[in-house]
Amino acid sequence: MKAIVVTDPDAGTAGLTMAERPEPEPAINDVVVEVHASGFTSGELTWPSTWTDRLGRDRTPSIPGQELAGVVTALGYGTRGVSVGQRVVGLTDSYRAGGLAERVAIEVRNLAPLPGDVDFTVGASLPMPALTAWQGLFDHGRLESGQSILVHGAAGSVGSMVAQLAREAGAHVIGTGRAADREKALDFGAMEFVDLENDSLDDVGRVDLVFDVIGGDIQRRSAGVVRAGGTLVTIAGPPEARPADGLALDFVVLPDRVQLGEIVQRVRDGRLRTNIATVVAFDAAIAALTSTGRISGQTIIRVRP
Repeated sequence: MKAIVVTDPDAGTAGLTMAERPEPEPAINDVVVEVHASGFTSGELTWPSTWTDRLGRDRTPSIPGQELAGVVTALGYGTRGVSVGQRVVGLTDSYRAGGLAERVAIEVRNLAPLPGDVDFTVGASLPMPALTAWQGLFDHGRLESGQSILVHGAAGSVGSMVAQLAREAGAHVIGTGRAADREKALDFGAMEFVDLENDSLDDVGRVDLVFDVIGGDIQRRSAGVVRAGGTLVTIAGPPEARPADGLALDFVVLPDRVQLGEIVQRVRDGRLRTNIATVVAFDAAIAALTSTGRISGQTIIRVRP
């Protein structure tokens, strides 16, 4: 089968190449999915799990692309809960081959059903940003109705999901970004907007939760706007600053079929919109993924026409 692979941890996206790889075989509790669409996060190339197995042994060439949508074509021994021919969406284990391939073997527990009225490209855009938003808000941030939240990068793929889910949960949402992102951030659910290049975070007042996707100086400044008992949640690595009287924590998104099912239902109901910037064919994927232009939203690879 055709797949996009990486072999050099120091090459970044420039190291992406198309190659022929063996057909995947399903292990116990696995299924094989014929991939119709896949997403890719460049941060995957900095994760140790992309390059080694759980024992630290080299596993290159590796196939990246953790988020995918497709159709089940084979079941491993003992696999239950899905059937051959079923449409699914999921987030792969980062230590295993990803979705930038024609087929992938994936644990059934990492998949959720994808109804026929949700396009594969939409499905593939959900697992990474939407699960990151959900887990950061509710599992780690403990967001409640009536609270206030500062969402950095509110026009980006993760931030736009955070803003929508937080607003649906009854929170007051303040988005941040560049000046050019203002209208998009407001369209995705922010009630106020802070231009990080020209406005001061001190004008925000105090918030119950900060959702940080940037790190560095922005994260350090954000710690000062968290009210007593509040929380700063970040996906930009270990916190460099902590609120004076609150919590700061970082986390790594995990596959969760129940949460993903809830997310898919919200898309079907019109309560949640994806933030897809462009959809490209598999043969054009490497050129799109190595582009240096700024894209506000996700690039989704349509693996099958």
